[in-house]
Amino acid sequence: MRGVIYARYSPGPHQTEQSIEGQRAEAERWAKANGYTIVKEYADRAMTGTNDDRDQFQLMLRELERLRPAVLILWKVDRMG
Repeated sequence: MRGVIYARYSPGPHQTEQSIEGQRAEAERWAKANGYTIVKEYADRAMTGTNDDRDQFQLMLRELERLRPAVLILWKVDRMG
């Protein structure tokens, strides 16, 4: 089964590039434990979730139909918005 990962961290002093790496690692662990193969990863760095004007988020939306993943894996649902 196929899955994609979306990761994001907000601008400001409390979240950094390491936040993306931590989200990715957790998502990869979950995928492996649940029998999913990651086919694509998307990450928006220092981007607010208050709107959807995020390059990687928009790219993911455009590519979902072509990739047809069974799951979208997020570290936490608030990473989407």
